[in-house]
Amino acid sequence: MEKKLIQVDLQNPVHCEQVLHLLNDYMEDEMGINEPMPEGLGPKIIEGLRRHSAYMGFFVCIGDRFAGLANCNLNFSTWKASPLINIHDLIVSPDFRQQGVGLFLLKGIEKYTEENGYCRINLEVRHDNIKAQNLYKKAGFTECEPNNFFWENRI
Repeated sequence: MEKKLIQVDLQNPVHCEQVLHLLNDYMEDEMGINEPMPEGLGPKIIEGLRRHSAYMGFFVCIGDRFAGLANCNLNFSTWKASPLINIHDLIVSPDFRQQGVGLFLLKGIEKYTEENGYCRINLEVRHDNIKAQNLYKKAGFTECEPNNFFWENRI
């Protein structure tokens, strides 16, 4: 069956339901938090994404099923004086793994990036998520040079 890339529309209730469904798949995964989405978090996620003007999301659909999701944030590279896309979450439903969905999603975002004047795509990946790293390499991603660390200040 043919894969289709569609942009997330947070005014569409089906899209909102599928964002939460796929995020729950991610949370339940060993590379997520290894447990289901906490009760009551779903509506907060959707409302927060609706208010976040820099949000952009993409689904991969196969037939009428939602097979993958990339939650992205728009950013700006001062060094390139151009916008960029940061992939925050990349999820492939367990029912669709090993079917090229992740690569199709990444290549679709790459095409969107090129067509819309973005200078690059950034993403982060856990050091122990070898499957994701292999996918990203296959899609043309490389480690930053020089290597960067991902730091946080939890507030």
